[in-house]
Amino acid sequence: MRSRLVAAFVATALMAFGASTWAHHAHGNYALNTVDIEGVVSELHLLNPHSWLYIEVSNANGQKQIWGLEAGGRGQLLKIGVTPESMKPGSKVKVRCNPLRDGTPGCLLGFVKTEDGTIRDWDGNFQAGIPKDF
Repeated sequence: MRSRLVAAFVATALMAFGASTWAHHAHGNYALNTVDIEGVVSELHLLNPHSWLYIEVSNANGQKQIWGLEAGGRGQLLKIGVTPESMKPGSKVKVRCNPLRDGTPGCLLGFVKTEDGTIRDWDGNFQAGIPKDF
């Protein structure tokens, strides 16, 4: 009886953990389409499980907005050469990302192009390659 109780507890815990992990990595709050945005870096936070790049963007009315861009984890970004020194505040960037569905200024990052022309995949989908039209 005791072993069945322990097995049931373990199975329940594994399902709960598995479901939360799956939900955490879902991208349902981001649109499927991509947009290209140009702006100026205001902050970079290399964190786990997700890093954040904040850029200041001028909207259609010329007003400044801060966009929060979600990226891969710290280790993943360090491997591709992203460091605080490579993304200093004031640096101009172009990004390709999946915008938030609710229209707030935020995206799931795909690619970032820096002033020197370097393009990196910040989401880790290395198989896709760099788009030719970026």
